[in-house]
Amino acid sequence: MNKYQEILKQYWGYDSFRDLQEEIITSIGEGKDTLGLMPTGGGKSITFQVPALAQEGICIVITPLIALMKDQVQNLRKRGIKALAVYSGMTRQEILTALENCIFGDYKFLYISPERLDTDIFRTKLRSMKVSMITVDESHCISQWGYDFRPAYLKIAEIRALLPGIPVLALTATATPEVVKDIQARLDFREENVFRMSFERKNLAYMVRQTDNKTQELLHILRKVPGSAIIYVRNRRRTKEITELLVNEDITADFYHAGLDNAVKDLRQKRWQSGEVRVMVATNAFGMGIDKPDVRIVLHLDLPDSPEAYFQEAGRAGRDGKKAYAVILYTKTDRTTLHKRVVDTFPDKEYILNVYEHLQYYYQMAMGDGFQCVREFNLEEFCRKFKYFPVPVDSALKILTQAGYLEYTDEQDNASRILFTIRRDELYKLREMGTEAEALIQMILRSYTGVFTDYAYISEATLSVRTGLTREQIYNILVTLTKRRIVDYIPHKKTPYIIYTRERQELRFVHIPPAVYEERKARYEARIKAMEEYVISENVCRSRMLLRYFGEKNEHNCGQCDVCLSHRATDTLTGESLEELKKKIAELLAQKPHTPAEIAEKIEAEKERVSEVIQYLLEEGEWKMQNGMIHISK
Repeated sequence: MNKYQEILKQYWGYDSFRDLQEEIITSIGEGKDTLGLMPTGGGKSITFQVPALAQEGICIVITPLIALMKDQVQNLRKRGIKALAVYSGMTRQEILTALENCIFGDYKFLYISPERLDTDIFRTKLRSMKVSMITVDESHCISQWGYDFRPAYLKIAEIRALLPGIPVLALTATATPEVVKDIQARLDFREENVFRMSFERKNLAYMVRQTDNKTQELLHILRKVPGSAIIYVRNRRRTKEITELLVNEDITADFYHAGLDNAVKDLRQKRWQSGEVRVMVATNAFGMGIDKPDVRIVLHLDLPDSPEAYFQEAGRAGRDGKKAYAVILYTKTDRTTLHKRVVDTFPDKEYILNVYEHLQYYYQMAMGDGFQCVREFNLEEFCRKFKYFPVPVDSALKILTQAGYLEYTDEQDNASRILFTIRRDELYKLREMGTEAEALIQMILRSYTGVFTDYAYISEATLSVRTGLTREQIYNILVTLTKRRIVDYIPHKKTPYIIYTRERQELRFVHIPPAVYEERKARYEARIKAMEEYVISENVCRSRMLLRYFGEKNEHNCGQCDVCLSHRATDTLTGESLEELKKKIAELLAQKPHTPAEIAEKIEAEKERVSEVIQYLLEEGEWKMQNGMIHISK
């Protein structure tokens, strides 16, 4: 058993690695820059956690998903591994404490959001850290060709310059071939080094059902296919409506979206994961870091706006390797809705500039002021005040973020945190705190560990049950102790933030470049078109369409999607007859280009089979159609 297997056994209890994990771990362990392409559920976290534990020093993990950071830090701590996270919404003192712990506290993992890489405090402290490796999760976010580009990711190359010789492990579940090359270039890989799992999911049947009555079809599918399910919808209101519909039909269901309280999210997730609730109705906020292997159906009631997003969400079904279904319910009006998203996601430039200007009025920001100011942002209040709709404002702020004028963080639910600012021996010498305060302190010390070295998440509700004090009493005691400099208490808060990355500009100097607007808009439209083609196609295997989108050539049909099942009656091509017909047609085309009708006339085979081969090879790019004639691609 090698050192990596020993670590896997010691901390996770597994005897062996899954496909590709060990190859990626060995590569990064040898100090090579490494890109790992692993579909959702492929076990990405093991590929950096194991090699980091095998080396001295701390692994810096860059990820944009704050909920995932918190989950992974908690999970590592449960295994006795020291881990920390730094992200938007933490106070300066919290960040300082966390970074000091990374230098002196023998921590193994620092999870950090990409936006925090650019701060002076982080870069200063980084120089004193012993870093073993850098992990870039969701690494497709560094590529402007990708579906989820985030400008803050471009700072990672600068961090590499501060840590010469430290290798980078980039991970992603979805990347087209051009994005794969771009990730390596933008992360300054010393040489190209990609480990790629096949994106093919042999146990997952992709289905598209066209229907004018989605709710009826949904109920029909849930009654026909037993087992756990996720239903994805576009907005928060729909999650509640669909859940009520299912409950009324005696199907146990809960709903989940980013606007729910953390405690509510955790409770619902646990109820669903334990099987107490069968169906989770959710927005795309649900699923990151969720490891439930026995999901039998992932069903989309609304179309996602990219094949990448769809592939990730659909991939949450059937992780146990048993038969599962990824279903899209589609109606013709969905195409109109899909195209409307382009306008919502890329509002006119004039509109974006107006939002920028109104933001200055909202914060009463003087010209030239604002650089590195952090402000809480209430989207509803802003829209009410300046008569906007929330969706395009949200998009405008994201575009201004891409253009480098500000940093707009999505709504974050930060649980209450506490740190004792005096030493334990000093605490015991204190007098006159009152019996209630003393009882509360004792309960905190019994319930939470590490409160003298790091901020600990606390639950006032739990402390209330354990001490008999009301939540209000607990809040007031902790505020008083903060004023007396005994603790630093940061109450629970749920809010988005805007951070000014530049001082306020005059509108005539605010420039939104083509790379941020026109080029991204064109790529967004291309992804929507690809999604549209996926649902309306009736003659190409769904699995092959998705695989081809991600650059994976696949010679065989899956045999289980709705297209393959409908073609099975007409006896789909076997590998042998495909090769024979392909060879005959290729010989014909080698002489000169032909029309499909001419080919069908000259080849001795069923016309339907011939047209199927032609269609297949055109789709695969081996042949091309020009002026109605078929040519062999050079």
